Amino acid sequence: MVETMNTQRINPQELSSRKLWQLADTPYRDEISSDELSEVIAELAKRCHDLNKLQEIDQLKNLHRN
Repeated sequence: MVETMNTQRINPQELSSRKLWQLADTPYRDEISSDELSEVIAELAKRCHDLNKLQEIDQLKNLHRN
């Protein structure tokens, strides 16, 4: 989290995916701004995209082994 003028701002890159999901999918949404929620969702989307890429790479490795 980044502190500015006595308020704390969420830095999604510093949070675990589990915590990001909690922020995006539970009543915690009421405790963060819409800008922060957008950043949380964008970070989750990036991580999911990265995970999909990693899974694709792993599947390609398995294809080349056979």
